[in-house]
Amino acid sequence: MKDVLYDVNEMPKAGVLVGLSFQHLFAMFGATVLVPILVGIDPAVALLSSGLGTLAHLSVTKFKIPAYMGSSFAYIAAMQMLMKTDGIPAVAQGAVTGGLVYLIVGLIVRAVGNDWIDRILPPIVVGPIVMVIGLSLATTAVDSIMLKNGHYNLLYFFIGMVTLLAVIFFNIYGKGIVGIIPILLGLIVGYIFAIGIGLVTGQQIIDFQSVAQAKWFSLPSVELPLVNYGLKLYPSAILTMAPIAFVTMTEHFGHIMVLNSLTKRDYFKDPGLDRTLTGDGLAQIVAGFLGAPPVTSYGENIGVMALNKIYSVYVIAGAAVIALLLSFVGKVSALIQSIPSPVLGGISVALFGVIASSGLKILVESQVDMDDKKNLLIASVILVSGIGGLMLQIQGLQISGVAFSTLLGIILYQILPHSAN
Repeated sequence: MKDVLYDVNEMPKAGVLVGLSFQHLFAMFGATVLVPILVGIDPAVALLSSGLGTLAHLSVTKFKIPAYMGSSFAYIAAMQMLMKTDGIPAVAQGAVTGGLVYLIVGLIVRAVGNDWIDRILPPIVVGPIVMVIGLSLATTAVDSIMLKNGHYNLLYFFIGMVTLLAVIFFNIYGKGIVGIIPILLGLIVGYIFAIGIGLVTGQQIIDFQSVAQAKWFSLPSVELPLVNYGLKLYPSAILTMAPIAFVTMTEHFGHIMVLNSLTKRDYFKDPGLDRTLTGDGLAQIVAGFLGAPPVTSYGENIGVMALNKIYSVYVIAGAAVIALLLSFVGKVSALIQSIPSPVLGGISVALFGVIASSGLKILVESQVDMDDKKNLLIASVILVSGIGGLMLQIQGLQISGVAFSTLLGIILYQILPHSAN
């Protein structure tokens, strides 16, 4: 391919390799560390699982697919709920269950092909579910901007809005790599603005004491919840997070299609969809075992490849190794955890909104007929039940939010007839 600088199996020279890998690290960094912060998990553990998960995915797919694995936003609401009730062991079980769903689907695809997937998860189901994932987190994002200790705070509002506007500015007007890493740059701008407004007003918005006290070398606080918390079963966690795996799976299919187009290959055939699903599933199981958020393939890194025409799997592997090494730098973890909530809120408004808009995009691009009563009702039920947090609870067993609306959508699509137009 004439316009490719480094193809999939070409390795750049050492110095160039490191620089290109850092570029991919910057692309995934902001989103990957934001998820654990919002949930209440050490971001260093997320970096560790991101690196290990990516290397696992590369290994399973025979180093043929340049895909990077980062923290998944789809599970945030479910994880927040589980952290309040049963804590990290429940989140870990849910993450592992999601990974097992990938492995099972991979085995089915290997045996019978993948035509059945479109019948289970058509655009009219997937689109509204993706919208629910973004919109159900709207209150969390907005509260982070406005509230300090439960009360409205004008300084927080300004910090959050500056951060949000910075993300928008870099995303719209940024050229080259700047346009690929608007989250990271917006975070930096918001952080610096928070420092400045704290100095001007005399209020301590950021606590640097923990950063100063942190060691340069520090082991990530890996809890190994599946080992250290006994063998207790959390049915609610399993039933809440397993259906979400089907949603992230559709995202996975989309990313593979984009990579097919970029690299002029057909990854559905070689190494095969069964292997790509297995790679994603194994990466999620690794994350769950470590007590980290579930991971998924990252569009941000695909964007970097589309921009620089460098598809080398060695560059992706290099980014994974750097992320892994950074997880052992204590001051990096402490610095991430010092990010004030309005900065996180400003980033979240943009990110969660983009997720919701992506669901709308699925409906538009698939040309879903909303005059069909079946489609209209399915979308309506998914949106209201998901955003409203409709919950099925039986003797401590809970299925709520995204998970329950996903099940409702799948069932309704199978049983409702199309209306005659």
